[in-house]
Amino acid sequence: MTDLFNNERNAITNLLPKEGTVNYYGKVFSKAEADFYYHHLMDHIAWENDQAVIFGKLIVTKRKVAWYGAKPFEYTYSKVTKTALPWTPELLKLKQQIEIVSGETFNSCLLNLYHDGNEGMAWHSDGEKDLKKHGAIASVSFGAQRKFSFKHKVDKNNISLSLAHGSLLIMKGTTQIHWLHRLPPTKKVVGPRINLTFRTIVEA
Repeated sequence: MTDLFNNERNAITNLLPKEGTVNYYGKVFSKAEADFYYHHLMDHIAWENDQAVIFGKLIVTKRKVAWYGAKPFEYTYSKVTKTALPWTPELLKLKQQIEIVSGETFNSCLLNLYHDGNEGMAWHSDGEKDLKKHGAIASVSFGAQRKFSFKHKVDKNNISLSLAHGSLLIMKGTTQIHWLHRLPPTKKVVGPRINLTFRTIVEA
């Protein structure tokens, strides 16, 4: 297991040893900017409890989500389909800033609200058919600093890092094919975290 918690990483450095590309840019927003977006998103996003169909049963999570995009894109994951709401001015500004920093482009955003460290995300990969194949996914974090982990699907190599308030992480290339990722729960974190994952939906 590789631990990247205390290392200052250059964004051009690939955190994965093989079969994928993950770049961590660190804090790309000032504290004042990050604080503003955190509070604004907390109060003005159309948050809903997430749903998933597991073994034929509809499960409602404590974690909340919201789905926005350039068009009313449909996005299906965990056997539940969501229809994108139109961009808010703040989300559009965030998207444009992330595109400038990363050199990538996005047309949608899935937001997650974790109320405390007890809420997390199990091992998974974002390989839904709605997403652009090998397309970049930009993960922006506001609020509580949380551990984020990757695990190779074959050799189980595990890599973890800490995602800071106002930071940016990019997953691209074949990452979703060969690697799983998760947000492990922890009792050490008591504050909320908002995560925005900017994506590209491919229109049918």
